[in-house]
Amino acid sequence: MELFSSLTPVLIAVICVLIGVILKKINGEEEKRETKSKPLSRPWVDEDLKDGTDNHLEEEEVDEEWQGLDEDVAHVPFLAERYPEDEMIKRSKMFYELLNKRRSVRFLSDEPVPREVIDNVIRTAGTSPSGAHTEPWTFVVVQDPYLKHKIREIIEEEEEINYKKRMGDRWVNDLKRFRTNWIKEYLDTAPYLILVFKQVYGRLPNGKKKTHYYNEISVSIACGILLAALQNAGLYTVTSTPLNCGPQLRELLQRPVNEKLLLLLPVGYPKKDATVPALTRKPLKDIMVMM
Repeated sequence: MELFSSLTPVLIAVICVLIGVILKKINGEEEKRETKSKPLSRPWVDEDLKDGTDNHLEEEEVDEEWQGLDEDVAHVPFLAERYPEDEMIKRSKMFYELLNKRRSVRFLSDEPVPREVIDNVIRTAGTSPSGAHTEPWTFVVVQDPYLKHKIREIIEEEEEINYKKRMGDRWVNDLKRFRTNWIKEYLDTAPYLILVFKQVYGRLPNGKKKTHYYNEISVSIACGILLAALQNAGLYTVTSTPLNCGPQLRELLQRPVNEKLLLLLPVGYPKKDATVPALTRKPLKDIMVMM
């Protein structure tokens, strides 16, 4: 009995140690599983800028039988304009030379721009192809000085946090050669701000959600066409994707919840003393593969 009683504390201690080891192992395995299931944490990722192409709408809100599209759309003859080969080469070269002059300009003048030009470049962007012809874009054009300044306040507040905390040293260092920071004077001086929203879904007449297929890609193509249209009109901009500003700007501009900010473009003429970095573009052999 004396031997048993003297061993009891030792046995209890050993059992406790074994239980602790087992629990630690179990918790470690659970943490590993959770780590595998969770995506890597990237504080600079903006929810509005994530590609929502693969997001599925809630099953109970989707009308699988009808998406508001007429099944009997008439097909009409397509009359294509065809150019002689020498004219094709000439036109393609001229268009390249025009767009090769495009630069991101951060020093924009407050000189007025004709409203009709803005209407026309937005119309041009609206010719973009889209998944199932859903046209999932909204172009919000802001010219009101008060609204432009409120937009600047929202963006500069978030951008300062982005530069100091979210983006990380590598990204900030990569931007140093462009001499850019969180101060965005052009948001006040540019005569127009164009905020491009992607509609992640639409609404049917019966109130149910309408699927917008490939909304991210469709709106991105429209943005490319818009940039080309601005260059063609002699206007300049800088492509801006203000991180973590989407919800605030959506509320300020009274946009619905199905719209997410994709791009912000200040639009105008360059200042007389505007400068741009001395950059070069990759040659054709580095961007094209002929098979």
